[in-house]
Amino acid sequence: MGIVNLTPDSFSDGGKLMSHQSALDHAIQLMEEGAHILDIGGESTRPGAFPVDASEELKRILPLVEALSEQNIPVSVDTHKPEVMSAAIEAGACMINDINALQSEGALRVVASSSVGVCLMHKQGIPVNMQVSPQYGDVLVEILAFLQERVALVSHAGISPDRIVIDPGFGFGKSLAHNVQLLNRLEEFHKVGVPVLAGLSRKSMLGAITGREVGGRMAASITAAVLAVQKGAKVVRVHDVKETRDALEIIHAIEGKHE
Repeated sequence: MGIVNLTPDSFSDGGKLMSHQSALDHAIQLMEEGAHILDIGGESTRPGAFPVDASEELKRILPLVEALSEQNIPVSVDTHKPEVMSAAIEAGACMINDINALQSEGALRVVASSSVGVCLMHKQGIPVNMQVSPQYGDVLVEILAFLQERVALVSHAGISPDRIVIDPGFGFGKSLAHNVQLLNRLEEFHKVGVPVLAGLSRKSMLGAITGREVGGRMAASITAAVLAVQKGAKVVRVHDVKETRDALEIIHAIEGKHE
């Protein structure tokens, strides 16, 4: 899953793709580099970020969603707002990537009435305060229970499990120790019975481990993606598509899974 952020304030690439043409060029480049799907975001959810209203989010994303859909490029839209979900689906998005796991009022209804896929993510708190002091009794048990509950509820609402992906939410209300434990035991999320997405690319946990600033975290991001796949992740959400694909091809060749 290639990342395309149409925001002025995302932690890694904020402000780089604010024109339609630059965003379209970047999106097509990611597909040429080997992405299977693009995740389009119009609102930053980095730690400390403040929300934007739905109209601004739609103004940022809809032209790109429509342009990519016209070229039959699979598009996921990263949003928690039901009105944005609805417009994105109408514009051709095939997946909703929701940091709020369809808990916003009306969100579940919008996705259930469509045929698109959905990624349900765990977070603690909201972006503006989620990294202030995250606390858990047992981080793995609590996040696993939350995602199991959400999958059961979403399935009961009419969204079949083959449309659902889960994301433990690295960096969304988790300390470095929490994130490390989640990655180390990522295979335990298979108990939920749906595919697992891992989003670790360029995140602060990698900077905390390596001492690298955002622009110097490619090697750490690739390593984290490879570890996630080895622990069973079916989707990795990344900025550096070509380099991550190269690393995974080596792993797959050694394991006899080369395409």
